[in-house]
Amino acid sequence: MTTKIDGNLPAKPVEAKHIAETAQPRAGASREAAVQSSPPVDSLRLTGEAVGLKALVKELAGSSRLDLAKVKEIRSSIDNGSYKIDPEEIADRLLALERELLK
Repeated sequence: MTTKIDGNLPAKPVEAKHIAETAQPRAGASREAAVQSSPPVDSLRLTGEAVGLKALVKELAGSSRLDLAKVKEIRSSIDNGSYKIDPEEIADRLLALERELLK
């Protein structure tokens, strides 16, 4: 079965008018009256985990944990070739991190 779709379909002025009336306050009406008469707004409630993450992000953004003097010292020792890599210490720290993550 085929249906012909005509491009001259009638518009729905009642719906468009309804949308325009609800979207804008009437002339002379105050903004407060428009807000009070508007439909209720959806609300959002954060879980405890989300609140904790938000606090952590705020804490990390506010403080700099970067020791610029240490960075400069390490960069200098890499540049002059005196920086020593200790594979045992790296392995120990990786194991400690893994133990901490598994707690």
